Amino acid sequence: MKSQLLAAVAVGAVVVSGAANAQTIRLMTGPQGGSWYPLGGAIQNIVESNIDGASVQVLPGAGIANVKAIEAGKAQMGFANSVSTVDAIKGNAPFEGEATNICNVATLYPQYFQVIALADSGIDSPADLVGKAAAVQPKGNTGEAITAHLLKSIGASYDDLPRVNHGSYTDGVSLMKDGNAEWFTLGTTVPAGAVMDLASARDIKVVPIEGEAMTKMQELNPGYKPIIVKAGSYPKQDADVQTIGYATHIIAACDLDADLVYNVTKQLADHVGDLSAIAKAMTGLTPEGMGADVGVPMHEGAQRFYDEAGKS
Repeated sequence: MKSQLLAAVAVGAVVVSGAANAQTIRLMTGPQGGSWYPLGGAIQNIVESNIDGASVQVLPGAGIANVKAIEAGKAQMGFANSVSTVDAIKGNAPFEGEATNICNVATLYPQYFQVIALADSGIDSPADLVGKAAAVQPKGNTGEAITAHLLKSIGASYDDLPRVNHGSYTDGVSLMKDGNAEWFTLGTTVPAGAVMDLASARDIKVVPIEGEAMTKMQELNPGYKPIIVKAGSYPKQDADVQTIGYATHIIAACDLDADLVYNVTKQLADHVGDLSAIAKAMTGLTPEGMGADVGVPMHEGAQRFYDEAGKS
């Protein structure tokens, strides 16, 4: 009886020890209709299938909100946009104070800020947005912040629009299909599934951001870079369209265990094919590309992986 009791205690000790060593990552992703949420599910599968004792809790989020959540200790990792993350580190609006616990893990792919208008809306440039109903993302989303900057660049604000709906990409598409919004914005890959969904029901156009409009946007945030939505990306898009580009990257709390971050980074590099099946822009991504400098300090664990990859 005594030996059985000791054996039970030993088993219990092993279980407790295993629970103590288990590491759960709260991973902030994005809104429904974008690339981040399904990518988060893929990362969950990759991590849990290849790193002993690690689990991932996938949570919806948005570029700005994710940075704030990690800085506040409410999450450990998340997707972010380089322009917003740099603003956080510098303490620029909409962040209050400089973020001190935000580190880069991996640069994944370029993001496209897209202004999509109904073809018959009369919107051909940012200046035409005034007086037209809009669908944009909720506060805390990088795309929403860029939208506010875009309006500011033309001397306008949300007050100059008859209606402004803040919701998911899916919500925006529904409003556009029903004619309750004439333009909507999103920051994601090209082609965007939400835009393709809209284009299946309504004729659309991609509104260019170029010339003086781009110059004024870069005055508001030097991280905004010109990027081209190539002709044919969307139905009836016959010409290249310039818009604003920035980088999507994965961030982590700087104090997150370095060995864990090293292993996560290594597994992401080893399973780029699984991720590019969701976001084609990641096709061919290399460790060198993942370790690209976006103006955010690299996490110790991720840096160790990139140093080793560069020597192999």
